[in-house]
Amino acid sequence: MEAAAVEQVRRFNRTVTQRIGALEDEYMARERSLGLARVLWEVGADGADVRQLRERLGLDSGYLSRLLRTLEADGLVVVAAGRGDGRVRTVRLTPAGLGERRELETRSDELAASILRPLSERQRARLVEAMAEVERLLTTSMVAVAPLDPRHPHARHCIRAYYEELAGRFPGGFDPGRSISAADDELTPPSGVLLVATLHGEPVGCGALKFHAGAPAEVKRMWVAPTTRGLGLGRRLLAELEAVAATAGTTVLRLETNNTLHEALQLYRSTGYEEVDPFNAEPYAHHWFEKRVSPRPPRLPGEPAGEGDAVG
Repeated sequence: MEAAAVEQVRRFNRTVTQRIGALEDEYMARERSLGLARVLWEVGADGADVRQLRERLGLDSGYLSRLLRTLEADGLVVVAAGRGDGRVRTVRLTPAGLGERRELETRSDELAASILRPLSERQRARLVEAMAEVERLLTTSMVAVAPLDPRHPHARHCIRAYYEELAGRFPGGFDPGRSISAADDELTPPSGVLLVATLHGEPVGCGALKFHAGAPAEVKRMWVAPTTRGLGLGRRLLAELEAVAATAGTTVLRLETNNTLHEALQLYRSTGYEEVDPFNAEPYAHHWFEKRVSPRPPRLPGEPAGEGDAVG
C-alpha cells in the first residue's frame, strides 16, 4: 500500500475530527463526549438491543457498557433484560433522553449547515457528492468476508433470502428441490465452502463452492443483499471464491445462471467467465460459464477485489 495514500487518509481523518468537533470534551456544547452523543442517537426512539448496538457501532463490549452506565446515571437511558430472554439486554431512552436526542438532532443539522454555508453553490454540490462517495467506500471497507458453517444462522439467512429472491424474479418461481443441490454437507470442507459477508455484524451476502475431485469446481449461491448492492460485494465474493479454489488446486470454475439475472450475467462476463455449452441439467439455467484460474497464494483477508454485485 502506498505511503502517500495512507498519509492522505490520515490527513482526511484529522480534518474531519477537527471540523465536526470530535476533539472537544463536550460535543456540540451538550456536556458529553461525541461517543456518548452517538450512542444516544443510535439507541433511537424505539430502543435497541445492546448486542446489535455494539455491532453497529463497532465498540468493545466493556467500553459500550461504560458509556451506557454514564448515560443511565444521567437519567437518559434505561438498560434492562429483554422480554422473553433474560440473556438479551435492551436499552431505551427515558423522556429526558428523548428530549436530549431531539436537541442533538437540531444541533447536528446546524453543524451540517455551518459546514456548507461558507461554500458556493457549486462547492456545496461537490462536497455533498464527495461525501456520498466517501461514505459508500468507507462502508465497503467495513464489510467482512469469511468462511462460515452453512448451518450458522447468518448462513441460513443468506440462503433463505437467496431462495426468496429467485422465487420472486423467475417467471415461474423457484423450487430448491428441482435445482441442482448445494446442501450443507456439500458446502462444508473438504467438499466445499460457504463464504458469508457481514456488515455491522449482520449478514449481507454469500457465495459458495462445490469441489469435485479431478473435475471443475462449481460456484453456487451467489447473493448480495439489496441494501449493500453498489458496493462491489458481488465481485469481491467471486474473487474470494476464486482465491479459495486456486489455493485448493482447482484450475477451472464453472457456474450457471438464469437470463433474468442481468447483473449476474454482466458480472461473470466482466470478470473473465466465458460462456460454454451446457454442462449440467440445471432446470433454471439459460447460460453456462467457465473460467480457468491459476494456482496462487491467497489474498490478505478482507482485501477488496473491485466493483460489481450479483445474485446468481
